[in-house]
This record gives sequence, structure tokens and C-alpha cells, in this order.
Amino acid sequence: MEQQLDAAAVRAAAARMAGAVRPAAVVPAADGLWYALEYLQHTGSFKARGAHNFLAAHRAAGALPDAGVTIASGGNAGLACAWAARAHGIPATVFLPVTAPRVKVERLAGYGADVRLVGERYADALAACREFAAQSGALSSHAYDHPLVAAGAGTLLDDIWAGLPGVDTVVVAVGGGGLLAGVATAAREHGIRVAAVEPERCKALRAALEAGRPVDVTVDSVASDSLGATRVSADALAAAQDPGVRSVLVPDTAITAARRALWEEHRIVVEAGAATALAAVREAPEPLGKRVAVVLCGANTDPCDL
Repeated sequence: MEQQLDAAAVRAAAARMAGAVRPAAVVPAADGLWYALEYLQHTGSFKARGAHNFLAAHRAAGALPDAGVTIASGGNAGLACAWAARAHGIPATVFLPVTAPRVKVERLAGYGADVRLVGERYADALAACREFAAQSGALSSHAYDHPLVAAGAGTLLDDIWAGLPGVDTVVVAVGGGGLLAGVATAAREHGIRVAAVEPERCKALRAALEAGRPVDVTVDSVASDSLGATRVSADALAAAQDPGVRSVLVPDTAITAARRALWEEHRIVVEAGAATALAAVREAPEPLGKRVAVVLCGANTDPCDL
């Protein structure tokens, strides 16, 4: 299926997903600051949007094989794929690195997925997933690097726009860049700025911007379990090159402090990847905008380390 990521693709995704995903609530947090509570989404993260759109589009095209779908994921995308596969009545085989958090592995099993742990890095799981797809005929999905996945994630912007009229800036965390690519594509039509936030020691997007192309980077951050992609998608890089998007880096200490603050001030528990977006707001020397929405994108974490 030939696909491209543009505003029309995001609108098509919204039509396919109507009633299947939970609209994100947008709540006030401080003066000029709101939280988009996307961690309340099915499977506990925004990834459910892209997974559902990916399978719904293939079903509409008559392209869902009996072997089902397979994906390599550090956790959240695998959960979303398994959830969407169950909704569409097909099997899901999910490959993860052995470093994936146990809470995510256990939840995958709960969705009925065939879980296979391979290697230390996402790249190892991806190679095994590709081999499995070639041998079995299963439909190969991707954690972030596919226009249908990014377009599904981009539907979150509609929820933010509806819940916070006049929003001028949306802050998102970046791993492989699917959320950024989709949200930035949708935001462009409304003239909304986007802050793309990465950990200092997990900065595939910043490296791509500096190189002018996606490049491999080393990953060593407290947020690596969800933002640990070694390179961003071409769509994410293209989105970040738009003048309405700015790249922001934050240290791990700020991520940990933001995650703790969400718990202490609001009794919100999110994973470090979701706290990365808020860390940029807390670290910024001046406000990122007048009406800023921070996407709290996932909560599949163990709260014991708060």
C-alpha cells in the first residue's frame, strides 16, 4: 500500500478511528500550561492510534493476511499492535529486546500476543521481526516509521485543538518520531508550533537535523525504554525541519524531576518518556508559548521507583 504523510492522511485516519480510540482530555496544570492526558489511551499510550489506523487501512484494502501482524517494539508499540490485532480478529507476534520492562511484557501476554524476546537493542528485535515476516507472510508493522502509524498519532492534535482553543504550542517527546511527525503535520494546518523534546543522551532527531539525514546514535537515558530508537524516521526529520518545529534537549535529571513532580503535584504516574516533554517546559528559561499543551503520552511504567 502506497501511503504518504500529509494533512489528508491524518484526516483519513481520524475517520477510520472514530469511536475506536479515546479522545484525549486536556486539563489545566498551571498558568499558560495544560496537559493532554494521552496516557489514558487504550494500552496506556498514544501508540494505540497508529496501530489501529495501520490495521484498519489494511483491512479496508483487503490486505490483512491470515498470519496476522508482526512488529518489533520496545514495549508501547507492541502493546498497541496486540490490542489492535485483537480488535481486528487477527494474531499478533511481537518482538522485543530482552531489556523491555517486565510490566510491558506481561501486558502483551494479556492481549494474547505471541511475545518473543530477542537481543539487547531495538535493532536486534527488528531484524528478527523482519525475518519472521518474510517466512510467515505476516504483515510487518513498525513502531513509528510508517505513514499510517504517524497519521494515526497525528489525530491527537485534533483532540488538543478541540480541548484547548487557541493553543499555540504543543510539546511532544521524541523517540523514533512517529508522534512528532503526525502531530507536526496536523499542527501545521492550524499554525500551531511544536516543541520536539529528546533526552540529551538519546537524541536521534537532533543528530538527524545536524547531519541532514537520519543517522544512527547511541542510546543511554533514563527514558530509553520508550524513547530509545537509534534513528528517527525520514518523516520525523522532515517535520522537524519545518520552521514551526523546534528541537529541545533535556538532561536525565530534569526528566526524573518532571516525572516525580507529576506524581507529587497531580498524582499522575507516567513513564520517563512522557515526562521528557514536561521537562522541557520546566527547564525552559522562558515560556515556550502563551497557551502550551504538554502531551503526557504514556504510562506503562512501574510506579515503585517514584
